[in-house]
Amino acid sequence: MQVVRITEPGGPDVLSFDERPRPEPGPGEILVRVRASALNRADLLQTLGVYPAPPDVPPDVPGLEYAGEVEAVGPGTRRFRVGDRVMGLVGGGAWSESLTTREREALHMPTGLSFAEAAALPEAYLTAYDALVLQGGLCAGETVLINAVASGVGSAAAQLCRASGARVVGTGRSAAKLARAAEWGVTRTLLCEDSPPRFAHAVREETEGRGADLCLELVGGDYVPESLSALAQRGRLLLVGLVAGSTTELDLGMVLGKRLNITGTVLRSRPPEEKMALTQSAERHLVPLFRSGALKPVVDAVLPMRDIRAAATRLASNDSVGKLVVTWE
Repeated sequence: MQVVRITEPGGPDVLSFDERPRPEPGPGEILVRVRASALNRADLLQTLGVYPAPPDVPPDVPGLEYAGEVEAVGPGTRRFRVGDRVMGLVGGGAWSESLTTREREALHMPTGLSFAEAAALPEAYLTAYDALVLQGGLCAGETVLINAVASGVGSAAAQLCRASGARVVGTGRSAAKLARAAEWGVTRTLLCEDSPPRFAHAVREETEGRGADLCLELVGGDYVPESLSALAQRGRLLLVGLVAGSTTELDLGMVLGKRLNITGTVLRSRPPEEKMALTQSAERHLVPLFRSGALKPVVDAVLPMRDIRAAATRLASNDSVGKLVVTWE
């Protein structure tokens, strides 16, 4: 089978095609013929050599999400049969024509979606669902601040908030990208052109001085103290991304005085049992929302896998809105 591999640390130009043996599914695993995958910033970081893959996946083949068909099943599998359409998250190796995964970490593809659309779902929506609902306790009627609302996870989170009856205030650094936000139910958008960013006053203004109940922090760096300032009393911040950096300066007195809750979260390095629990919860509560049309994938572009370098270059340029998807021909 063909795979896209990292030949050496660097930019998109170090990605190359290679031939590898097709894997065999073990007990409780399925073999998936990958029809489509999507790009994530973790893939760019892995290509640069600064975000190594977990030990149980190919170290030189990026790719965190897939959509495809079950080719074979291992001993003891119960949930899937050969020919079933599936999608899901893996620790790496999704930029290959076939992959094996634990069956309890795979999801049934929602009816009516193409492989390209389904490949745009797992990372963005599982991340948003886990952070906002399972950890953040999202409730109807709350106000949610989403930084980088036009990103893949940001647009997914906004739709999830809308489906849950919550109001969204979203930030971004591109007016053109923010213009799309109304499609996902964002009540107000805030353009962040200053450094450090300034948006807390506008969030409080939007909430009649109260502040946001919950923040999905996808940027990190100097956005974090501003996001904490924008939160209401007993507000919750879910730290998911560090695009703007992993260090900042916090006013701990404000954290104490407002009784704020700060939670850091990551999916890729979690133990299998936690990933399985998340997948099973999403199968019950998240996937049905795609079947009903309440949630939809946000796809920036679909490119053939032969153009993976161009896709990675576009992601690195920060020009995309939603997900970039690549398909095997």
